Amino acid sequence: MTDDRRTGTTTGSTREWRVEEGWGVVDSPDTPGGCWVHFSQIEMAGYRALAPGQVVRLEWEAPGQDGYDFRAVTVVP
Repeated sequence: MTDDRRTGTTTGSTREWRVEEGWGVVDSPDTPGGCWVHFSQIEMAGYRALAPGQVVRLEWEAPGQDGYDFRAVTVVP
């Protein structure tokens, strides 16, 4: 059995963050259409959330989630 998942690491900018739902989208050249991010993937102390426009380093995988081709594995603000 083969694993068709693609992965990578890149820098991106937070497009949106849905505080109430705990997820958002990060845009980068390596994740066209956006990368879905869940708060649990953010590596930081305290309350984990991102702000629109915030630059982050992320490890991603495809296939994605919830209509996005990519999803974050780890996010470092």
